[in-house]
Amino acid sequence: MTLEWEQTIVEAQDPVALGRWWAQALGWVVVDDSPDEYEIRPEPDRLPGLLFVRAAQPKRSKSPLHLDFRPDDQAAEVARLLAHGARPADIGQGQDVTWIVLADPEDNEFCVLSSRRR
Repeated sequence: MTLEWEQTIVEAQDPVALGRWWAQALGWVVVDDSPDEYEIRPEPDRLPGLLFVRAAQPKRSKSPLHLDFRPDDQAAEVARLLAHGARPADIGQGQDVTWIVLADPEDNEFCVLSSRRR
C-alpha cells in the first residue's frame, strides 16, 4: 500500500485571508483561490499543501494539531513572522524550551523550533 500526503486542512473564519497570510509567511504559491477553499503549496506541483476551508464555528481552545517549522536562524524567523502579524502564544510550554510558540492571525498555534546545527 502506498499513501502520499496530499495536504493538511486548516479550518478558518476567513480561508482566503488566512491562506494569503500563510502563503506569504512560507513563500508558497497559491494553487486554488476559491472563496471557501484556498490552497497553497511549496511549488505548484509539489506536495503536501495547506488547504484553508471555512470553519463551522470560531476557534475556542488550543488547536489539537499544529505545525512545527525548523529555520536556519530561529531569531530571524521569529522576528520576521512577528513583523508579518504572528503573535507570541502560551500553550503551557514553560520557560526552558528550545522552541518558540506563535499564533497566526486566527490564533492557530505553530512552533518555530531551534535552528539546525550544521
